[in-house]
Amino acid sequence: MPISPERYSEFTDPVDGTVWLVDIGFVGSRWSCIWDCGCKGIEDRADPDAGLGCCSVGARFLDEEEAMTVAALAATIDPQLFEHAVAAADSVTNDDRSGTRVVDGACVFLNRPGFGGGSGCALQLAALADGEDPMDWKPSVCWQLPLKVDHDGDRRVLRRWRRSDWGSGGETMAWCCTEEPEPLVAADPVAVGLAAEIEALVGPEVAVAIRRHVGA
Repeated sequence: MPISPERYSEFTDPVDGTVWLVDIGFVGSRWSCIWDCGCKGIEDRADPDAGLGCCSVGARFLDEEEAMTVAALAATIDPQLFEHAVAAADSVTNDDRSGTRVVDGACVFLNRPGFGGGSGCALQLAALADGEDPMDWKPSVCWQLPLKVDHDGDRRVLRRWRRSDWGSGGETMAWCCTEEPEPLVAADPVAVGLAAEIEALVGPEVAVAIRRHVGA
């Protein structure tokens, strides 16, 4: 089954009057992240066995404050949950502090499949171990993907991440998960599966309206 094309509906936040255009085609789909379960990555060559997902380019920080927050949190992670803890002790940011370091072909925080402390994002694993929300630990782009917010005049747009959003590298990507049918494996629509992320982006009232609209 092919992924639904972009199809927008309008919602108005009753609290502040913000008008949202929402890609109902995507938030109503059964898309789910399939990292380590068939994800082919974002490189020029599809490689489902590498386990790098979209982490191979590192994560771009929202601003200097986010870079400082992530660096401070990294220093608190138990090394048993952090495969690249030794490399992180030097620095978790790239040279210009615009994003996370890339170590052995991927973000410094990416624990590879088979790592004893758990595969996936070390920040997420550490947050869960401390009983906290991973969204409060991870760079914004990491918890927002595959969702993206744009501004269209006085309106805001909530849509799926597109190939073009990866910049010039998007042109050569062999696979883009928001365009392909393989990730359409979720039991619930995106509006439910990513309910917390959507609420953080659009607010609780609009998030509820979106779920109702897609019949969730």
